[in-house]
Amino acid sequence: MSKVVTARWASPLMAAAGAALILAACGQGQVQKAEPRGFAAVDTARISTESAGNEWLTYGGTYDEQRHSKLTAINKENVSQLGVAWTYDLATNRGVESTPIVVDGTMYVTSAWSVVYALDAKTGAEKWVYDPQADRAVGVKACCDVVNRGVAVYDGKVYVGVIDGRLEALNAETGEVIWSKVTVDQDKPYTITGAPRVVNGKVLIGNGGAELGVRGYLSAYDTSSGDLVWRFYTVPNPTKQPDGAASDDAFVQVGNVTWGDEGAWTTDGGGGTVWDSIVYDEVNNQIIFGVGNGSPWNRTFRDPSAGDNLFLSSIVAVDVDTGAYKWHFQTTPGDNWDYTATQTIILADLPLGEDGAPRRVALQAPKNGFFYVIDAATGEYISGDAYVPMNWATGLDENGRPIEVPEARYAKQPYEQTPGPLGGHNWHPMAFNPDEGLAYIPAQEIPQAYAEDPRFAARPVSWNTGIDFSAGVPPIAPPEVAKFLRASLKGRLIAWDPVARAPRWSVEHGNAWNGGVLSTAGGLVFQGKLNGEFVAYDAATGDKLWSHNLKSGGASGPGTFMIDGEQYVTITTGWGSAFALAAGFAYDEKVPSTVGKVVTFKLGGTGEIADSGLAPVDATPKGEAFGSMAVISEGTVHYARNCAVCHGPLAVSSGVLPDLRWSAITANTDAWKGVVLEGNLAANGMVSFAEYITPDEAEAIRAYVLTQAHAAAAPAEQPAP
Repeated sequence: MSKVVTARWASPLMAAAGAALILAACGQGQVQKAEPRGFAAVDTARISTESAGNEWLTYGGTYDEQRHSKLTAINKENVSQLGVAWTYDLATNRGVESTPIVVDGTMYVTSAWSVVYALDAKTGAEKWVYDPQADRAVGVKACCDVVNRGVAVYDGKVYVGVIDGRLEALNAETGEVIWSKVTVDQDKPYTITGAPRVVNGKVLIGNGGAELGVRGYLSAYDTSSGDLVWRFYTVPNPTKQPDGAASDDAFVQVGNVTWGDEGAWTTDGGGGTVWDSIVYDEVNNQIIFGVGNGSPWNRTFRDPSAGDNLFLSSIVAVDVDTGAYKWHFQTTPGDNWDYTATQTIILADLPLGEDGAPRRVALQAPKNGFFYVIDAATGEYISGDAYVPMNWATGLDENGRPIEVPEARYAKQPYEQTPGPLGGHNWHPMAFNPDEGLAYIPAQEIPQAYAEDPRFAARPVSWNTGIDFSAGVPPIAPPEVAKFLRASLKGRLIAWDPVARAPRWSVEHGNAWNGGVLSTAGGLVFQGKLNGEFVAYDAATGDKLWSHNLKSGGASGPGTFMIDGEQYVTITTGWGSAFALAAGFAYDEKVPSTVGKVVTFKLGGTGEIADSGLAPVDATPKGEAFGSMAVISEGTVHYARNCAVCHGPLAVSSGVLPDLRWSAITANTDAWKGVVLEGNLAANGMVSFAEYITPDEAEAIRAYVLTQAHAAAAPAEQPAP
């Protein structure tokens, strides 16, 4: 049951900024007072005209989602004077990915578990907090942490997608629930982590969960009543019959023929979740959205007919009012690698028409490593170029179809591929500066060994990939293995020129998984980094102009706004999300797991960011190593299949969730069984895995974890793998 946890703001309705301006009537000697604007009176016209100026009214800054602010008070000449204005502690020590929305001096922001906060944007003072009280057991359905990327504000309401699949409308002034709708089948492993979008009286929301086995779709709900207006599915009905949905005609026209009649997709949904990018194209009155990966990842199991599987890994455009299909462009036909096309979609007008005339285009740098420029009105492919190193394709043909390397269609032999499933660019927001003509990509290199899972058909697991994540992993992995893997990880901020089809400049980072980007008319690009550094770069050259230690992860997309003539830059911080869960070995020096924060800066700010104050983990084995090499090897496989995505490969955690090597429950069979099989910690999100592993397999996993613990504690005493 949902409830408002705190509601500390009880002031009466106040006119929005500028509502009391005294306006002189043209040509008359009388003074007129403007009509007051209602509380959080946001509509489509206001988002179109005011956002990314003094206000930040929508997730991507504007409907074009360029994340480029018109403000110039903070600029290249004075950015060195930035200091902390205020901080606010969020009620979580899990991942935070939210971009704050700022309306009439109030900031609306979310943290893990879809908790919503309303703050005074100038001071950070709390107005109200709303906790939807999602059952923590739903965390096992969240592929990439229990994160939330933010809210939408419209007509006095705040809209939030809840991790358990609800869409809720809150009173923007009090935080009280106005309506709540369940948007998914909650018996299936759906989640919501993305920010809603609002336009023309409709609130748009997708969902996640493809790798666990669901069928994706995008829905539009009435902002006032919460009634469903239209729904567009991204994968056909398994019978290929109409659903009575807006997508029916699309599957008849182009979709159904790209799927066979057999395979796992007919029983587990096929994937294709719309978990992030949703863009309103005002010029063409359409919604453009990105579609996720297939389920399972491995097309051999998903659809043996080897079709393109529309609309997986595609950019799709639909009519904003009806959801009717308009066009699509598929970035990765027959997706085999979790190459989603859900990454940031930006709309821009570039000199790509005849004789250099402006042409409205959609820009995207999806996971597969190619940067695409597509005609926004028609979906016509204009150009595509590799923005990161890759070895799965040699380029794109004249239609934008990847020219695949045969080995990339992996079988039982592992193929070490880049990009891996975390992509050349993941969810971290990209930005575009129309003055410089540059798109700023938070890019990365995170390879992955892909191999077919020989146990897939006989032994399904909660992660429905068809990939053998234990391929190439030794049962006893000394620290040198982790160091070798770490050396393959790279990150950079790329200033990509979509007209020249090449980078203008690039900044190398020390590791992958760095934060989202903010561009400003003050000639600046802001980005948080994995190590907690928040940096301002020269937008034209990439020169580093300023930085500040956030003392936590800085993955979120920053924002900026102005109040009383003073510009602020803000970012949410927290330790978590997919990379922190699944790549604990990747951290040279772990940022301490701490309470997430909103950190807001201004010129001349003198505030401080508090240290975590958390005691270090006792990094010693809590039990004796045991088990034959055969048992440990079996444990390696079952750990990789069931545990690694949350507790880290090689049993090395980054600290978001417990590092099992140092956990007290490894000390004896009963304690381990109580958590792993009996669900003793289900209230914390660690549900029972009795459906997926036997007691003997659970004990083999314990043997593997303790072997890894002793290998890390005394590597010289361990046998060679």
